[in-house]
Amino acid sequence: MAVWDRFFSNWGRAAAQQLDFGGVNGAVELTKRHPSFSLTKQGAVTGNLRVNLSWRMRTSDFGDRAGLSQGLRHPMRKFRPEMVQAQGPAMVNVDLDLACLYELQDGSKGVVQPLGNILGSINSPPYVQLSGDDRFGSGSGETIYINMDHRADFKRLLIFVYIYDGTPAFDRTHALVTLYPGNGPRIEIALAERAPEARSCAVVMLENIKGEIVLRREMRYVYGFQAELDRLYGWGLQWGRGYKTKV
Repeated sequence: MAVWDRFFSNWGRAAAQQLDFGGVNGAVELTKRHPSFSLTKQGAVTGNLRVNLSWRMRTSDFGDRAGLSQGLRHPMRKFRPEMVQAQGPAMVNVDLDLACLYELQDGSKGVVQPLGNILGSINSPPYVQLSGDDRFGSGSGETIYINMDHRADFKRLLIFVYIYDGTPAFDRTHALVTLYPGNGPRIEIALAERAPEARSCAVVMLENIKGEIVLRREMRYVYGFQAELDRLYGWGLQWGRGYKTKV
């Protein structure tokens, strides 16, 4: 019995070093203590990897600063004070966007994002596609689909969130990025660190490291937009100011 006890004790410690099941309903949570997750080792490298952005705002935010202009969407979990999900522009004007910088093995680089309607493609390069632009925090939020059947074509993908326009609002929203692999538990990264003046946040990097697909929590807030994230990670793209049509 002592041998088996030692075996399971050691196994449990090893598992804890790799995974943090601190999320809701057995989800893996990427944290400062456990920032990485190997999709390859979990057998989760086929089909579509779905990346969803969700958010809630504090009740006290409503009527306090109705001029906010970028938000994240979807239900989260235990927060204080009590949260109320935004339902439309009449309640709160927030527009945060989910996006992805990509670099493929053939050297091609680019971005998939709502701004400019650059939605990508799931079945042709870059094998990354955005569901669309959700401006008002609907229940489904915004989702990026990554075709993991083409994982060998990826060098690195950076999932990030940015505030399109107006007052920075990261300190007024509780946001969650959730990744749903084709197999295995979902992976959660909470945007819980307060950065009141930041306009963009690099959330998670997907990298192809000698054939192994690894997720790494980034959580790096910057005070500019995509161009500043580009410089931070050395993407080397050319950027210009873009605008959305009014709704």
